[in-house]
Amino acid sequence: MALPRTYESQNCSIARSLEVVGDRWTLLVIRSAFEGVRRFDDFQAALGVARNVLTERLTRLCDEGVMRRVPYQDRPERFEYRLTRKGVELWPAMMTLLMWGDRHYAPDGPPLVIGHQGCPGALTPRFTCDTCDAPLGPGDVEPRGV
Repeated sequence: MALPRTYESQNCSIARSLEVVGDRWTLLVIRSAFEGVRRFDDFQAALGVARNVLTERLTRLCDEGVMRRVPYQDRPERFEYRLTRKGVELWPAMMTLLMWGDRHYAPDGPPLVIGHQGCPGALTPRFTCDTCDAPLGPGDVEPRGV
């Protein structure tokens, strides 16, 4: 049986999220936005992605409310792309993916460390219960219907 081209038929939040951010270039565009990249040419230079692919990804991210276009020049008309609140909410997922990649796909150590500004410390993973503050791992959770 062939897999469907979209996840729309699945009643699953992960599948629905993948419809928006599940593409390699999309995640790298979001990563670059977190690194402070704002302008089309800067995204293109940072990523080396084809211009048509970048246009498609930025358009989709704006359509989905993950990013927004902000004009910065009138003649010719030019825009910056900035993360919305919805986009900024992807930060924990991006950092978790980064740390997972560091553990499993960086044999010579992490290519970069996410440091705490103004402090010598670095980012660590922390997932806790919203009621008792207990640390939670995969063996500590259960799916619950709503």
